[in-house]
Amino acid sequence: MSTDDKNRAIAAAILPLVGGAENISSVAHCMTRLRLGLRDRSLVRDEALKALPSVMGVVEDDTYQIVLGPGTVARVTPELEALVAAAPKPAPAAPSHDADDLAAQGAALKAAQKAKNATPFKLFLRRIANIFVPLIPALIGCGIIAGLNGLLINLGWLPGVTPALAAMASGFMALIAVFVGYNTAKEFGGTAILGGAVAAIIVFPGVAKIDAFGQTLSPGQGGVLGALGAAILAVYVEKWCRRWVPESLDVLVTPTLTVLVSGLVTIFGLMFVAGEISTAIGEFANWLLANAGAGAGFLLGGLFLPLVMLGLHQALIPIHTTLIEQQGYTVLLPILAMAGAGQVGAAMAVYLKLPRNGSIRRTIKSALPAGLLGVGEPLIYGVSLPLGRPFVTACVGGAFGGGFVGLFSMLGDTVGSTAIGPSGWALFPLLDGNKGLGETIAIYAGGLLVGYLAGFVATYFWGFSRELLEEFNVDTETAPAEVTVATGGGTPAKAPETEPEPAKV
Repeated sequence: MSTDDKNRAIAAAILPLVGGAENISSVAHCMTRLRLGLRDRSLVRDEALKALPSVMGVVEDDTYQIVLGPGTVARVTPELEALVAAAPKPAPAAPSHDADDLAAQGAALKAAQKAKNATPFKLFLRRIANIFVPLIPALIGCGIIAGLNGLLINLGWLPGVTPALAAMASGFMALIAVFVGYNTAKEFGGTAILGGAVAAIIVFPGVAKIDAFGQTLSPGQGGVLGALGAAILAVYVEKWCRRWVPESLDVLVTPTLTVLVSGLVTIFGLMFVAGEISTAIGEFANWLLANAGAGAGFLLGGLFLPLVMLGLHQALIPIHTTLIEQQGYTVLLPILAMAGAGQVGAAMAVYLKLPRNGSIRRTIKSALPAGLLGVGEPLIYGVSLPLGRPFVTACVGGAFGGGFVGLFSMLGDTVGSTAIGPSGWALFPLLDGNKGLGETIAIYAGGLLVGYLAGFVATYFWGFSRELLEEFNVDTETAPAEVTVATGGGTPAKAPETEPEPAKV
């Protein structure tokens, strides 16, 4: 049997044991593991899978991971992808009109989009997100403390406490490069502490005594981007050492060479290059909003929901973190948060346009509080995206809200966020800017109101075709179980017999 036939046979043996092609939503791999996104975990036959000669074990995480070993996994993955792609797809049936069916359609769209996102570039972006997302709780906590400290200083209250609050707020940001290096090495399959050790060079005060490229380095130069590059380099050096260093010397030679080689490259290359890139990012963001703020805000606010659907929003996480590290806040997040405002306004319009559809209205009522706090996924996947047009009009609302905030940036009133993660009303405690806190809050609140209003108006007047309105504005308590509808771009499908899982954020 040829090597290709062997790998194809392994893939063919695995496929039925994980529930078949219909049960797989995504296929990817790392150095040793085949990573599968599964629609129904209960369909997997674990013991039979572990009994396959080629399978070394299985691991449960955000994906179902089958350990095949280095080399093998890279060859089996494309064979499995080909089998999944070639499998016949079940014929779609018709949905009914209630919220459960919309949620099911939304879940199917989400799963399909997740499968499309399993490209090398998007998987790389997902890895980048996995590095920074664990840092968000600390960014939020320290950001709120920084805001509280600034308020106390402005009011002249508790002068003996504000230095302590400043230390609490700033300590994490002073060492964020170390945490980024640690998480990066861990995510890319290296020893996490070695990634942190190499990244720590960037914030070590002693680098101020080193000249590189004719310039004296400064502690923190390159920031999180330098830490990211240094840790990735450390992972590759470590893996090279693991292959070539004898086992008897591994414990001494591998960590030494990893820190030495990647450390020298970091000091005499990455810190300078990453520092120039970080500076350029900050200068470009400020220039863009100062000179084309309204237009840039309109585009960013309007395109953010589609970026989320495509998984490309993850590329913004290092940029947000770099801006926070440089300026104390990111000027992009308040604009992008307007996409959620457009979604809320669109949901309110859907609620009024479908007065007879009690099921969808109940879903909107239950999801609106979360939407107001910036958690828009229940409304997106439960209401607007399955309907089609309301998703587009929600983007229109986000565009107008983003344009409003961007306009004030052109006028000299910059609005930023001291942390990433929250949006909607939850972003108020994290707001900061170049003017007073009152002005900053007023501009952000105005943007939310514009986003709500624009999303509502666009959806109410243009969010429904006549056919779509006739099909969905029905009494769901007495509507027939199966009716074919022409949703806004959605594929007719039969409502599931079981209640779908709630959307996760």
